[in-house]
Amino acid sequence: MATTARAAAGLAPPAAYVVAAMVSAQLGASVAKFLFAALGPLATVSLRTAFAALVLLAVWRPHLRGRPRADLLAALALGVTLAGLSLSFYAALERIPLGVAMTLEFAGPLGIALVGSRRRLDLLWGVLAAAGILVLSPLGGTVDPLGAALALLAGAFWAASILLSARIGQAIPGGGGLALAMTVAAVVTLPFGLAAGGQVAADPRVLLTALGVGLLSSVVPFSLELEALRRIPVHVFGLLMSLEPAIAALVGLVVLGEMLGMREIGSIGLVVTASVGATKTAERGEGGAA
Repeated sequence: MATTARAAAGLAPPAAYVVAAMVSAQLGASVAKFLFAALGPLATVSLRTAFAALVLLAVWRPHLRGRPRADLLAALALGVTLAGLSLSFYAALERIPLGVAMTLEFAGPLGIALVGSRRRLDLLWGVLAAAGILVLSPLGGTVDPLGAALALLAGAFWAASILLSARIGQAIPGGGGLALAMTVAAVVTLPFGLAAGGQVAADPRVLLTALGVGLLSSVVPFSLELEALRRIPVHVFGLLMSLEPAIAALVGLVVLGEMLGMREIGSIGLVVTASVGATKTAERGEGGAA
């Protein structure tokens, strides 16, 4: 059955993994908002990460024996990076709107896309994606400086996680590396969860919600991203991630009832064009290499 599942997964294009991962992550962020009032963002991160780690450990059962030290250190680094990414981004959401936070955070993967590009067309798609993100963000308004700084910090963690995930995805088969990394992240964020023990005891339903957030925000997207990173270059992956602000806007419309204006629709058009162009360029490059 596992072999059949892997064979079926191999039929899907890498871009589909990336898009599905982003949709799942944005759904998780929407659900997480319901936990903020009861737990706060940091405790929400702790609970979601703990549940994600438990699920990944149960599914992949990673083995430490015989694993090179470099692989274990990479998993440790990814775990700390994932913890920093979640904590800084959720803290930013307390101070600035989701659209602004996503736009500022995307500076990380966009930087990877531009720095790692080897074709002129890749640079063009990167510039086009950046223009779309700038249109999406109401940068002309007043943005809380601390919130903006936290979102940019999350972007730096995001960029690091992309590079580390690519390294681990090539070295450790399946999701074993991700399971190890998520366990490290759960340990790092554990103090915030313990501090919210009273709120959890008062309303055990938050545990079920946190489980859903963990699956949507961590288990599903990170697993899909690892699979994608095994099959496409890191800089193309970064360009495809330019869809994230647009997907966040669409999920906000469907789940949270946030209306889209012409500015947001125009931004979606720009980032979709950039992502499609990046994918087509990569496909032509692979075809020529073959």
